[in-house]
Amino acid sequence: MIIKTFETKTGKKPVDNFIKSLDQSTISKISFRIDLLEKFGGKLPMPYSKKITDVLYELRIRGKVEIRVIYAFRNNQAILLHIFKKKQDKIPGKEIEVANKRLMLVD
Repeated sequence: MIIKTFETKTGKKPVDNFIKSLDQSTISKISFRIDLLEKFGGKLPMPYSKKITDVLYELRIRGKVEIRVIYAFRNNQAILLHIFKKKQDKIPGKEIEVANKRLMLVD
């Protein structure tokens, strides 16, 4: 499966920028999960991935800092839409809203 990250019209990649701001250990964990997503696609099971809405999924990264990458499938590709540090049990609605808005902008 092809993995792409959301890119703004001005060429910014917020997911990539967020990842670059993290420590190397966390970056390695995220890279491993993305590799699993590339290999297994929509068949990637818990605890690595979870469906959160009809079209959105979360890639789950555990560790000192809990990270979630919200993604969707489009045209045989996984599009990484949004990433954030998880601080509570439930994903805040604003994080899902950001991912939905970005998904609408994907060609």
